[in-house]
Amino acid sequence: MNDEIKDYVYKLAADAEKAARTLATASTREKNDALRAAATALRQKSADILAANAKDIEKAKKDGKPAAFIDRLLLDEARVAAIADAVDSIAELPDPVGRELAKFDRPSGLKIERVAVPIGVIGMIYESRPNVGADAGALCLKSGNAVILRGGSESYHSSHAIVGCMKAGLKAAGLPEEIIQIIETTDRAAVKHLLKCAEHVDLIIPRGGKGLVKLVIDEAAVPTLQHLDGNCHTYVHQAADLTKAVALIKNAKLRRTGICGATESLVVDKSVAGDLLPQLLDAMPDCEFRGDATARSADSRVKEASEDDWGTEYLDAILSVKTVDGLEEAVDFVSRHSSAHTDAIVTEDPAAATTFLNAIDSAVVMHNASTQFSDGGEFGMGAEIGIATGKIHARGPVGLEQLTTFKYMVKGDGQTRP
Repeated sequence: MNDEIKDYVYKLAADAEKAARTLATASTREKNDALRAAATALRQKSADILAANAKDIEKAKKDGKPAAFIDRLLLDEARVAAIADAVDSIAELPDPVGRELAKFDRPSGLKIERVAVPIGVIGMIYESRPNVGADAGALCLKSGNAVILRGGSESYHSSHAIVGCMKAGLKAAGLPEEIIQIIETTDRAAVKHLLKCAEHVDLIIPRGGKGLVKLVIDEAAVPTLQHLDGNCHTYVHQAADLTKAVALIKNAKLRRTGICGATESLVVDKSVAGDLLPQLLDAMPDCEFRGDATARSADSRVKEASEDDWGTEYLDAILSVKTVDGLEEAVDFVSRHSSAHTDAIVTEDPAAATTFLNAIDSAVVMHNASTQFSDGGEFGMGAEIGIATGKIHARGPVGLEQLTTFKYMVKGDGQTRP
């Protein structure tokens, strides 16, 4: 059975590699036609997608999945419409392939250009969010890459319905349907084989929890672009506008608790903790606060935090609260506990903001803004394939430009090297 799964995955990858060669020479118009046709199919098949999603939701509830998990999995008419709109918006973005990144002439007479090109074949492994199939498929298509999708078993029916619409777009535009493929089996051996398929796959992007990311780190023979957990912080500096801070933190934590850009840890200067925390607890009655001794003394509704709380991505209506003696201590705490996803400072002091933004080594750093803005769509990328938390190749929201690499095109007139 394991050999059959390996053969199946390698066949998908070989087909993807062949399709990627065709896509590499496709015109911008052909790619955009495919995207617009896919968006139309998503709208026309909305009822079918919701029916498929209902099966996934029913199973998730039966399996006792938490509310935040259900929210990530759930689709409704508005969310399906948003998925289609995102695909349409990617069609409107400039084509990243063929961009001239640099151009220079050499004394030898050689003319050298550095040009953006597709990466090739991308393996996208994700868990419960079914919209990833459309986002990843659309971004890879527009950036000239073939993609092999492996969604979690929890979103099996939803993901397949969505990918079916993406394939319909490819067919309508006369492009190979193998440009966007999804692994049909739920057997986890398929993931391990995809991770080893360096013969045909150029990049693996995992998007999920720590367990998935660890598996990829331990098993992958293919280069990876890591999307780690989102232990995001919001630091309220002593010079913060507290009214602004309350609104920002409520949004950063509660707008959607199950996304990776949600604030999980509040860091607050002790000098303003006594004023801020009661206002926050009043404004966020459905959120559980877990804090240190100073936080608990500021408001009795704050529960005692454990050491584990500082490094926990709750994905739920829970917020840890750490009080500090100023900017330097805040930077130290955030640097030790952040997952390098997104961290923010709330302050009206420009110098303090600049120090924080420069000192915190995360993919996204913010000043006076909700961490939930850490999103490719909000950054004008149309959508994202994930938030890269590493430092090599791409960092932060991964959109079209981040899904390209480059090559040098050297043009001569008979030159030989002395």
